[in-house]
Order: sequence, then C-alpha cells, then structure tokens
Amino acid sequence: MLDPLDVTPPDRVPVRRALLSVSDKTGLVDLATALHEQGAELVSTGGTAKAIADAGLPVVAVDDVTGFPEMMDGRVKTLHPRLFAGILGVRALETHAAAASEHEIGWIDLVVVNLYPFEDTIARDGVTLAEAIENIDIGGPSLIRAAAKNHAYASVLTDPAQYPAVIEELAASGDGSLGLATRRNLALQAYATTARYDAAISGYLQEQDDFGGTVAATDADGNPTGETLPGFPPTFSRGYVKERDLRYGENPHQRAAYYRRAGSPAHLLGGVEQLHGKELSFNNLLDLEAARAIARELDEPACVIVKHNNPCGAAIGDDVGQAYARAFACDPISAFGGIIALTRPVDVAAAEALSQQFVEVLFAPSYDDDALEILAQKPNVRLLRGDDAALRGLERLDVRPVAGGALVQDADSVVIDRATMSVATRAQPTDEQWRDMLFAWRVMRHVKSNAIVYAKDGATVGIGAGQMSRVDSARLAVEKAAEHGLDLTGAAMASDAFFPFPDGLEIGLRAGITAVIQPGGSMRDELVVEAADAAGAAMVMTGRRHFRH
Repeated sequence: MLDPLDVTPPDRVPVRRALLSVSDKTGLVDLATALHEQGAELVSTGGTAKAIADAGLPVVAVDDVTGFPEMMDGRVKTLHPRLFAGILGVRALETHAAAASEHEIGWIDLVVVNLYPFEDTIARDGVTLAEAIENIDIGGPSLIRAAAKNHAYASVLTDPAQYPAVIEELAASGDGSLGLATRRNLALQAYATTARYDAAISGYLQEQDDFGGTVAATDADGNPTGETLPGFPPTFSRGYVKERDLRYGENPHQRAAYYRRAGSPAHLLGGVEQLHGKELSFNNLLDLEAARAIARELDEPACVIVKHNNPCGAAIGDDVGQAYARAFACDPISAFGGIIALTRPVDVAAAEALSQQFVEVLFAPSYDDDALEILAQKPNVRLLRGDDAALRGLERLDVRPVAGGALVQDADSVVIDRATMSVATRAQPTDEQWRDMLFAWRVMRHVKSNAIVYAKDGATVGIGAGQMSRVDSARLAVEKAAEHGLDLTGAAMASDAFFPFPDGLEIGLRAGITAVIQPGGSMRDELVVEAADAAGAAMVMTGRRHFRH
C-alpha cells in the first residue's frame, strides 16, 4: 500500500475550490474574479466573504462547509476537520480519498490567507498587551502551514503581491491550474511568513515584564546590586522583512539587502525621505546608523561625521553650520566622502559650507528650500530628511551574528549622570572641564575599541580608534590633532576602558590635556591618579566601561 512518502506529486493541479480568509483585502476582488472565471468555487469567512459577495461573485460561507458558526468573537471559525482534511489530504492515496468520501469532505486546491496585523498593532504607540494578544492569528497560520505542507496538491497565497502572477498563470494554463514549481515557491514563502510572524510575537512577548522571568542584577565583580532585570530567553527569535535590495555589500562581490525587524515601531530608514542623490549602499547604511546614534546623544545644534563606522569629527555649536565647521576641523582628510548627521535644519550658510566638500550622505531633520537647491547641485550626494526621535531607546538588546549563531547582550545605553561619577584627583573639574569630559564621553562610547577621544570647547580635536593598544590610540589621536593644527592645551581626554598603566594617560598630559574621564578599576589606578595629580589634571572615574568591538 502506498504511503505519502511514495507519492509523486502531479505537475499541475487545477484550482477547483479555493478558501479565502484575509485581513488585508488588497487585490481580493481581482483574485476572486479570476478564480471564478476559471470555474473555481469560492469558500470564505466573515468580512472576506462579504467583500466577495459585494463584488457580485458567488461565495460559500465557511460555516456552511463546517456546519459550525463562527464563534467567540471570530476566534474560532476555520479550525475544523472539514477544512483541514480538504487541504491536507494526499489525493493519490486510496485511504485518504476514502476518508474524504466517507465524511463528505471536498478537496481545497488553494488557500488564500493573510494574517491578523500583529506587527502593525505592536508598532503603534501605547498599544496594550491585551490588544497585542487579540491580534495574534491562530487559524490563519494553521491554514497556511497545512497548505504549504501539502503543496503537492494545494497552493497557498499569503501576500497580495503574489496575486498578479498567480492570476496570470491560471489564465495561461488553459485549465485554471498551477504548476509544481509555483506551488513549491509559494510554500517556501508561506513558511517564511509564519516564521516571521511567530518571531515577531515571540520577540514582543520577550520584551514584556510579565514574560520570561527576571534575574538579579550584579556589578562588574558579580556582586548583587539589588535590582532585577529581564532574563535572556532560552530561544532568541526575531523576524525580519526585506525593505530593499542593495547594489552590493561591503565589497562589490558581495550581495546585500536591507531588512527591518518585524513589528518594530521604527527602523533605520523608517520615516526617512531621500531628497536627492544615488541609491544608498550597504556601507552608507552602516555609517548612517553610526552617525545618527552619536547625534542622538547630543541635544544641542550638532554635527557628526563618520567614516568606516567611526566618528572622525563631532561638535556642538551655536548652529549646525558652526558645528559642521568644528567637526570637520578635527580630521578634514578622513572627512572626505564621509557620512554626516546634523541635529538641526540645514540653512543656506550651512549648505554653502557643506557643498565645498565631498559628502556621501547628509542626514538632517529638514532643509531650507534654498539650502536644498545648493546641495542638490552635486548629483551624487545622498540627501536624507528624517527625525531620530522614534529611534531613541529603541533597541534593548544588541545582537551580533557569529558562525552558526549569535551573541546577544543588553544594549550599551547609559544615562550620563555626574552624580554617579567620582573625582579621583586632588584637582576638581571646572564646569568647562565637566562639559568637555562629558561631551568626549558621549562620543567615545561610539568609537571602536581601544578608544581615546580628546575634546575641547564642545568639539572633538583628536580621535584614536580600533587599536590593539590603548597607548597607540592615545598617540595616534595626538598625532592627528598636530597634523591638522589643533591645540590640545586645556582639552579633555576620554578613554573607553581603564588605563592599565599611566603611559596612555601621560601621552595626553604631555599634549596639554587638563582633564580626563575614564572608567577606573585597574589594579594600578593609584599610579594613574598619581600621574594626573603630578600634572595638576582632574580625573573623573565613571565606574562603567564602554568597549565597542
């Protein structure tokens, strides 16, 4: 006797009966009309059936097939053997055909389902847990998975974007049929849809305080702090939806695409309008993310210039034109072809200054009309307009892919508070020194480790990034400042981790810095403090390291 593993699927299956139950009714009438014209019987639920009937097409209600009414506010309507047996039956098997005949079950050749808008629901401001749960679809994913499993005989549509190609194939086939290659491709897309949907639900619930449990928070030495934090889930799931294909990846031989996280209320390109220039590239998006993350740290009129995912200049000013000039001065060579983020609208004066340089991407809240006209004279610069408010505090977790898996950690989001920091030296910082130290600290948190940032009067004047030695980062930052004619006398120095020896600090002291901010915690902190005291410099310890690998 044959079993399902021995059956060869038919090349083509005519669509004689279709089950339609959709939340998004885009294209529904066109599809239903095409199916009707090919002689298919239409079976449908609730609002979908009404839309089909209103179009003048014959439709059979699901409860006429199942013998049960829709109930419990629509929570139960398609969960019935008469439907699932009609979808899942292996028609070449005598036992399956006999069971269908005995129970008067008709085969279902096409399932058309798109799901309750869970992802749209959780993306809304102020959505409650009850609202989110009520928008978790049950019958829809079950129907989709059933049809996808039995794609040997059944086809499944999960997205209105699929309808036109299916309508065309039905008409071209001559018998209203769909081929095996089409059925397999639709099944693959169906499982991707349900996987993304379930991942969005799982990810949302993992972020709720009432789910997943909590763990006791500890300090860097493993001592309890008395706080509790959400625990990391045993299974980490996130779904992503492709927004666009990219021309290539980091290098021309690598393919690439940009995806947004399913259900996220915001994403990197959400609400961003490109006003001018070429298509955004993979590297553009990486650097745009880095520039905007630093800009979100700064409440004043500010400019951030990023190159290869590190800032090469950042500054605040009375306006963005002044901020840009000061940020550019930090490293004008590296700024060539950089990605720039501004925190205020671009006026004519700023546009004229920016137009003198080669800029890959410029991001700003808005542009004056005359400023936009000036900047648009360069055909390749990508001009973006958007608001960063929705991205503040968006990501609670930081995910890094590794071979065959992922590393997941809390996002390094820290509220900078002077009250939690301690002065370790005899010299007490002045208000101006505090301002420059905290500015340098904000920028430094976004610089690849080992990271050293020198800042003066609200602008970076030297940045050392990505070195294996902290001493090298301190030295390179001083050398860059000298190369560009910047004076470090009276500047502040920020380090993303403690100084294991005084040598890194001493490089900054010899260059003229008078204040330093660092986490502290080295076995040799006393020697480092002594070096600062000997130079009359003020040193602040934050107690928090900020590595960025």
